[in-house]
Amino acid sequence: MAIIEVNGLRKAYGGRPVVDGVSFAVEEGEIFGILGPNGAGKTTTVECLEGLREPDAGAVCVAGFDPRTGRDELTRILGVQLQESELQEKLTVREALELYSAFYPDPAGWRELAERLGLTGKLTTRFGKLSGGQKQRLFIALALIGRPRVVVLDELTTGLDPRARRDTWKLIEEVRDSGVTVLLVTHFMEEAQRLCDRIAVFKQGRVAALDTPSGLIRRSAGGTVISFAPSRSLDDGDLAELPDAQTIERRNGHLTIHGTDTTVNAVISLLARRQITAHQLRVTDSTLDDAFLELTEDREN
Repeated sequence: MAIIEVNGLRKAYGGRPVVDGVSFAVEEGEIFGILGPNGAGKTTTVECLEGLREPDAGAVCVAGFDPRTGRDELTRILGVQLQESELQEKLTVREALELYSAFYPDPAGWRELAERLGLTGKLTTRFGKLSGGQKQRLFIALALIGRPRVVVLDELTTGLDPRARRDTWKLIEEVRDSGVTVLLVTHFMEEAQRLCDRIAVFKQGRVAALDTPSGLIRRSAGGTVISFAPSRSLDDGDLAELPDAQTIERRNGHLTIHGTDTTVNAVISLLARRQITAHQLRVTDSTLDDAFLELTEDREN
């Protein structure tokens, strides 16, 4: 059952459309990712969901509430970590956590959140003295403290070191496993591939693709790539018969073939039959990076 529904959303600034007919639905209990280059309309779309911006057209529904008319109800079930946020500089981490806890009738234990996010040693530190990564972790804690049904995380791990980033990923997976729906806006492809059940790729204010991470990768022309330098030349006829081979490129004595796992097996069999040795053999799979670049490529340039 969809907990977030967006239909025909439009928003323009100065006559220039930033969000141009966006539609998608998020199922309850999933981690739904939004990817796209800068200026693709991701943050504006999310701000319309949160009730921070008024759309020009279209419909938005979050857990049965229209953000424009049911904002009070929405704030009780929606947690938000904004891309850019600030607190009063003299407020300590403890004071911020206690303050936000007071906003909700049944808040999560802020001490546990602080421990899980590595903030226990910073409880008496003022906000203005925190590093960028520490501020980011505090805002994640504040987004989760109200036990939301839906949490929106915009650039979740910006400023975090690799260990803190992976610890945060684990926390978000635990949050999802507890039944919370997560809407994740990110530029980190590894993060999206690791966490997201489905992803909407934005391009120029529209949804260019919507699929699982593996589904988006399968759409990529890259597929599985096998590259090697044959000990002697392979016949063009043999190469043309390789199953699922999408492209075959010869360069400086190397062969690069884009295909599938079936193609790889066929290449290995062909080399064995022809008694050809494959030097510098590499087999790699396409990644979400490859799919993202292909989907958001500006073909007008």
